[in-house]
Amino acid sequence: MQATQVLKKPWGLKWRSSVWFVTLVVGLGVTTDLLVYSIIIPVLPFQLEHLGYKGISGLVGWLLFAYSAGLVISTLPIAIFSEHYNARKYPLLFGQFFLAASQVMLMEVPTYWLMVIARVIQGISSSVVWVVGLALLCDTAPEATVGSLAMTGLSIGFLVGPPVGGALYNAFGFRGPFIFSIIVTAVDFVGRLLVIERKDAWPHGIDPAAVSEKPQAHTEAINEDVKDSKIPDNSSPSPFQEAVAAVTPTEHSEPVPVPETRLPLLKVVTTLLRSPRAMVTILITLIQGLVYSATEPSLPLHLQDVWHLAASKVGLIYMAIVIPSLISSPLAGWWSDRGGTEWVMMACFILSIPWWIVLIVQKSLALFIVAIAIQSFFTSGILSPVTAELAAVSRAHVGVGYAHVYGAFNLCYGIGSGLGPVVGGQIYDHVKRGWLAICLLAVGLFLLGSALTISFTGDRPLLSRIVTRYREGRLFKFRHRLANTMGCQVSASRTGNPNST
Repeated sequence: MQATQVLKKPWGLKWRSSVWFVTLVVGLGVTTDLLVYSIIIPVLPFQLEHLGYKGISGLVGWLLFAYSAGLVISTLPIAIFSEHYNARKYPLLFGQFFLAASQVMLMEVPTYWLMVIARVIQGISSSVVWVVGLALLCDTAPEATVGSLAMTGLSIGFLVGPPVGGALYNAFGFRGPFIFSIIVTAVDFVGRLLVIERKDAWPHGIDPAAVSEKPQAHTEAINEDVKDSKIPDNSSPSPFQEAVAAVTPTEHSEPVPVPETRLPLLKVVTTLLRSPRAMVTILITLIQGLVYSATEPSLPLHLQDVWHLAASKVGLIYMAIVIPSLISSPLAGWWSDRGGTEWVMMACFILSIPWWIVLIVQKSLALFIVAIAIQSFFTSGILSPVTAELAAVSRAHVGVGYAHVYGAFNLCYGIGSGLGPVVGGQIYDHVKRGWLAICLLAVGLFLLGSALTISFTGDRPLLSRIVTRYREGRLFKFRHRLANTMGCQVSASRTGNPNST
C-alpha cells in the first residue's frame, strides 16, 4: 500500500496566496520603491548646497544615475536567479533588507561618494521588486488584468514621496525623510514575509488564479475532480491538478509531469532580439524612462531660479506631476486590456507633446503647473501598456518567462532613468537656456516613440492596418471599375454598338 504524503497546511493559506493579497503586496512594494526614490528628489539639491558643493544639478543627476546603475547591473542576475529557481518570495525579502540598509547609509554618510554607493545599493533593491515582484504578480493574477494592476503603486509612491520629503526636511532636517521611508520599508517587509506563492499553494488544493476567475468553485469539488481518473480525451490535466495529484496519489491516477520549458539565457536574449515587438517595447521603455527622469535634477532648481520656491513648495509642485498619473496609469492599463496597447501608447505620445512645448513658457507659475500636470497625465500613461505588451511577448514565446521580459523592462528603464538625470543635469548646468533644451529633447524623443508605436506595437500594428485598408480600398475601387467596364462591354455587345465601351 502506497503511503500518502501529507503536507502541513500553512495558516491563512487562502488569503495569503490570494490574488488580492499578492496584488496588494506587489503594489506596496512598487509604492515603497518609488517613495524611497522620490522622497529625496526635492531635498538633495538643497542638502548639497548646505554641504557646500557647486554644480548642484549635475551632482544630483549623478546621484540619480547611481541608483539606475545599481538597478541595471543587478537586473540580469536577479532575473536569471528568479527564473532558474522559480523563486519569488525570498529574493523580495533580501531586496527589502538591502533597501533599509541603503536608507540608513544615505542618512548618515557625510560625503558625496558614499552617497553614490548608497544609491547604488538602493538601485539593486529596486531591481528586485520590478523584476521578481512583477513576475510574482503575473504568476498569480489573471493575465487580462496585468496592465491595470502593474503600475498603480508607482503613482502612489511618487505622489507621497516629494511633498512628504520636502515637509520632513524643513521640519526635522535631512534625517526626517529617511526615517519615514525606513518605517514604510518595514511595513512592506512584513507583507512580503506573509505572501505565499502560487506554486506553494498548489499542493494544498488552492489555485489562486483559478479561484479569482471562478469564485463559485470550491476546493473540495476541485479535489474530487482531480481524484477522478476518467479524464476526457480532449482535455489535459492543469498544472494545479498535477500538483495535487503528485502529493495525493490514488491507485487510478497516474500524473504525467509536464515540466515548464526553460530556455538558456543566450537563447532568451536571441529570441527577444529577433522579435520586433519586443525590441520596440523595450526601446519605448528606455525613451519613457529617459524623458521622465531628465527633469528630476533640474526641476527643483528651475522652480527656485524662476519663481524662488523652497524645498517644501517644490515638493507640493510634484503633486501636480503625480496626481494625474494616479488616474492615467490605471486608466491606460484598463484601456490597454480592452482596446489594445497600440491605441493607448499612440494617444499618450501624441497628446503629451504640445504640453512639453507649453512648459517652455516661464511667465506664469499657474500655467506651468497646469502644463506639467497634463503632460504628466499622458507621459505616465505610457508604462501601463508597456507592461501589458511585455506580458504578451512572454506568452507568445515558449520558454521566455515573465521575469525575463520584466528583467529586460527593468534593464532598459534603468538605463533610461540613469541617462535622463545625467543628460538633464548637464544640459541645465552648461546650456544657456537649459530648461528649453530639455523640453525640446523630450518632444523629439516622443516623436520617435510615436513613430515606433504606430509601426510595431500590438498584435496588429496601426501602420499595418492603415496599409491594409488602403490596399483593400484600392482593390475595391479596381474591382468596381473593372465591373463597370465589363458591364459596359456586355451592354454594347447586346445593342450591337461597337463604339460603346
